[in-house]
Amino acid sequence: MNKIKTVADKSEFKFKEKGSLFIGQVFPVGTIEEAETILSDVRKKFYDASHNCYAYKLIGDKSVKYSDDGEPTGTAGIRILNAINHFELFDVLIISTRYFGGIKLGVGPLGKAYYNSAVGAVENARIIDKEKYTKVSIVFEYNFISDVHHYINQYKVKEINNLFDTTPAIECLIKDEFVKKLTDDLTFASNGKIDIKILANDIFLPV
Repeated sequence: MNKIKTVADKSEFKFKEKGSLFIGQVFPVGTIEEAETILSDVRKKFYDASHNCYAYKLIGDKSVKYSDDGEPTGTAGIRILNAINHFELFDVLIISTRYFGGIKLGVGPLGKAYYNSAVGAVENARIIDKEKYTKVSIVFEYNFISDVHHYINQYKVKEINNLFDTTPAIECLIKDEFVKKLTDDLTFASNGKIDIKILANDIFLPV
């Protein structure tokens, strides 16, 4: 998967269903730790709510998690995840907070309310595309500086970090489709004297 859709920033949607207040919030997240931190903060903010149900889906960690937070099984967390999947999103956390209004909704209407709270939050958000990049390290001798810069410019790398120790080195992000081409070109230009290593995968940047 070289492209994903996600939300650009936090968004919120509120509505009432038979007296119960539902507050749906969507957040862009990149790691499990970030999702759990936001979840903890929302729980503290809405400490007096009846339920804080959620779902998140991450591409990097390949992690999916959801919770009904005390609601009947299958009425909340999975419905929020269904909304995430409906929009084909990754790297998002959706939390749906409920303040009980005194009237039970029933399993069907309750599930629909949680789904609608998640959908409303996403519809109020700005959805963006991200492309997959690989982080590489390029270590080379000074006489190959022009070759290195020629090819990293040709393949439009991003987030260039110049490092100098005993020899020059560059860390940068390059689209997955160009990793082998860059490696082959630099290996040929230097007769195998440029060292190229992959440092990380599954890095997604806005298109």
